[in-house]
Amino acid sequence: MRMSKIPFGTTDWSSIERVEYAGVTGKAYWRTREFGEIRVRMVEYTPGYLADHWCDKGHIILCTAGELTTELKDGRKFTLKPGMSYQVGDGSDAHRSFTAVGATLFIVD
Repeated sequence: MRMSKIPFGTTDWSSIERVEYAGVTGKAYWRTREFGEIRVRMVEYTPGYLADHWCDKGHIILCTAGELTTELKDGRKFTLKPGMSYQVGDGSDAHRSFTAVGATLFIVD
C-alpha cells in the first residue's frame, strides 16, 4: 500500500454517513472515507451478524469494541477482542466474519 498525496486531516467518524449492509444474519453499518486507492472504514456489526460472502480483499482490521470471529475458507477461525488486529493480503486467504455479541472495527483496505 502506498500512501501519497494525502494531506494531513482528521476524521470525526460520527459525522460520516452510516450506510447499512445486511448479512446472512444481522447488519453491518459502515462509515467510509476514501483517500485515493485507500479505503478507511469504521464498521459496526450488530449481535448475530454473519457475512453474506467470502472476501478475498486485503485488510488491516483493528477491533475497538465487542468481539469478532473471522473464519478462513480452510476452516481456521480467529477471534479479535478490543485492542487486537489482523492483516491479510489481497487474494491471500478468503475469509468471512461473524459476531455473537456485536463488534466495532477500524478497517484500512
